[in-house]
Amino acid sequence: MAAAKILVVEDERITGEDIKMGLESAGYIVPSIVSSGEEALQEVEKFHPDLVLMDIRLNGEMDGIEAAENIRSRFKIPIIYLTAFADENTLKRAKETQPSGFIIKKPFGFLHKPFDDNELQTAIEITLKHHELEKKLSSPDQWIQKMLSNVSDAVISTDPHGRINFMNTSAEDITGMKEQEVLDMKLHDLFISLANDDYEGDLEIGTPQELILMTRDGSKLVVNGNITSIEGVDGKIEGYVTIFRVKQS
Repeated sequence: MAAAKILVVEDERITGEDIKMGLESAGYIVPSIVSSGEEALQEVEKFHPDLVLMDIRLNGEMDGIEAAENIRSRFKIPIIYLTAFADENTLKRAKETQPSGFIIKKPFGFLHKPFDDNELQTAIEITLKHHELEKKLSSPDQWIQKMLSNVSDAVISTDPHGRINFMNTSAEDITGMKEQEVLDMKLHDLFISLANDDYEGDLEIGTPQELILMTRDGSKLVVNGNITSIEGVDGKIEGYVTIFRVKQS
């Protein structure tokens, strides 16, 4: 499989170069680093990356949120925001563009990197996997089931009300339960942090997050996961897909 291409949009050149170095050492391709929303749109059209890491505060007249909205609507490419400015109004604007996640930048210094490499790589891998699944969801159900069964990450899907209707082998291994045992179980019976039956309220959809998983023996595992809503052609939600992996210590 070809390495994923990731466009870095970052107004601080040193930070952008540090991100590029980390991504390339992890096997990704970084075709370009740009510092403005206008440049981001040009580079997306030129390179067609698989994912964009987008700083919210950029040079030029267009900020990262406006650029992300254009990229999502025109090119259907997933966005992960990079930001040190996480005020409520900014986050509200950003969430309206349906990003795949947020990574909070730390002060850059000689002894401190702006991002945790493991956190950034996990967010990228989960986002890319979700985007791949979304593109395949127009395929026949049998093909989808086969694909989900063979991905390396743990996958659980549910109906619109959160009742589990599929679990792959990786999820069975992590939970210690077989698929037949969890069919029709509510997802929040496994993930105790998922408290709302209808996936409304405070639950973040489409954002990489830490979840607490209850296993068969009653132990609790912290996992990195992402929950994506699946919409039908009429725009109605037909279900949810959760992809997760055990958090590395």
